Amino acid sequence: MGVGLNSSMWSGVSGLLANSTKMTTIGDNISNVNTTGFKSTRIDFVDLMSSTIGTASGQAQIGNGVQVGSTVTDYSQGGLEATSSSTDLAISGNGFFIAKQKSQIASNGSLISSGNATTYYTRAGDFNFDSDGYLTTTTGLVVQGWKVDQDKLDAADASGTTLSRTPITGSITDVKLDTYSSPAKATSSVTVLANLDSDSSTESTRDSTNYYYAMSQQWNGAQDPAMPSTAYSYSTTVKVYDENGSSHTLTVYYDKVTTENGKQTWEYAVTCDPSEDGRVASDGTKLSSTAMGGMLMVGTMTFDSGGAMSNMSAYTMKSSNANSTTLSTFTPSSWSVADVSKSGYPEFVANWKSNSNASFSDQVGSRAIALNLGMRDTKGFTLNAGDGTLASVSASNSSGNLASFHTATLKVNSTATTNSATSSSTVFSSQNGYTAGLLSSVSVDSDGILSGTYSNGVTIKLYALAIATFNNLQGLNSIGDNLYTATQDSGYGVTNRANTGTAGSVASNYLESSNVDLASEMVNMIITQRGFEGNSKTITTVDTMLSEIIQLKR
Repeated sequence: MGVGLNSSMWSGVSGLLANSTKMTTIGDNISNVNTTGFKSTRIDFVDLMSSTIGTASGQAQIGNGVQVGSTVTDYSQGGLEATSSSTDLAISGNGFFIAKQKSQIASNGSLISSGNATTYYTRAGDFNFDSDGYLTTTTGLVVQGWKVDQDKLDAADASGTTLSRTPITGSITDVKLDTYSSPAKATSSVTVLANLDSDSSTESTRDSTNYYYAMSQQWNGAQDPAMPSTAYSYSTTVKVYDENGSSHTLTVYYDKVTTENGKQTWEYAVTCDPSEDGRVASDGTKLSSTAMGGMLMVGTMTFDSGGAMSNMSAYTMKSSNANSTTLSTFTPSSWSVADVSKSGYPEFVANWKSNSNASFSDQVGSRAIALNLGMRDTKGFTLNAGDGTLASVSASNSSGNLASFHTATLKVNSTATTNSATSSSTVFSSQNGYTAGLLSSVSVDSDGILSGTYSNGVTIKLYALAIATFNNLQGLNSIGDNLYTATQDSGYGVTNRANTGTAGSVASNYLESSNVDLASEMVNMIITQRGFEGNSKTITTVDTMLSEIIQLKR
């Protein structure tokens, strides 16, 4: 039995319907040729179930037309267009930005509504900060990310450790600028790296009463200058900040002690302006009015024959040893082995604001400043002999009484103070404090780290943007506004950071353009038009044939 003309007509109708749908997709692609982050789609056709007919040679099949088999989204990378906005972001890779509805916060800071629970995904990175400080999409959804762990950054900075990636803390949250100002930060770490000329001569006269601290012994905060110019070989300064953001200048003095078997020992002293020394002794004596005002730390550095730092010592005053008598002159017995920071650097205290119970390292309110000369030991200083004060290291043969780091546990940084036969100079100096500042700009690096730059010159890392990837991109549900939602077919988005796996990197000041190929779409339009015309011709031809059949009865 054959297939009737009606089936032929319906085959043509199916072709009209299928090509109409394809033309709709082509039109959608062309209309979005300039839409940020748009991904083009295509229609794939499949044939309808065939009919079985009898033939002279047996059974055979005849097709019944066509239908839409699937729509396939092309998620290939679009081109990157440069913009002038640092919050215009593009992903070079397979990831999607994550966004959620904004939480509603009352004037008293309480949470009114956390928004809907839906998570949205987008490739369109045309973001802006709204009036509430949220980083939002063009439709007002809030971009998601992690807060940067400032404590870990500070610890790494203090230890001189280079982190492989920016640390984050907590769970994914709204990216929001909580404040447009940067509060002042007190200096807690100072790095001073110098080269000390090995050919320098000893400036201070040293004998059996002051061999390892002859330079420091000449300090007198009640005089101007407090350190005589004839007492030291070299000095350098670094600006630091107190908790209110006021600046103070630290001066580090150096003088050669001895050369023995090619190895040199140098004395150093860390000082400040005596008038700015806010420390107060346990008996009420203000250090700013004494000879020891401004003297914060003393110690020694030892270098091997190649000029590399091999060990060091550091001494500070404790509250139990500071009184009007010991502060009237340099008293070696009042200088004890210094404490070290968690990172292993020796610490001193400068109580700029004369805070109560905060003038010495053994007082609970003190703010310690770690000194990085290029060497550290988390185990602290050890004593081979002596009583742990400078009084036991006065003679040249008392070097064994100097506090030192244990050779098995000390660490020498890749950059450290050196002792070469070139002019003494400061190689590098830095500190981690700053005064208050106002937000002047934001930036996003390739790792998706959003940073704020403030008027005080400080750049603070604030957030790490969250990037999602999917196992089955074709399963994503497009809901308009350049947004997608996850489905069972796509699977839940795997949350990553930029430059992790296939998430891709983030480009700031760029937007991803539509990946629609206009030339291809025009060709597809012509082909689809011809397909539509051919199917319409099938219908008109069948109509003519049916007319002929109807006329047979006349």
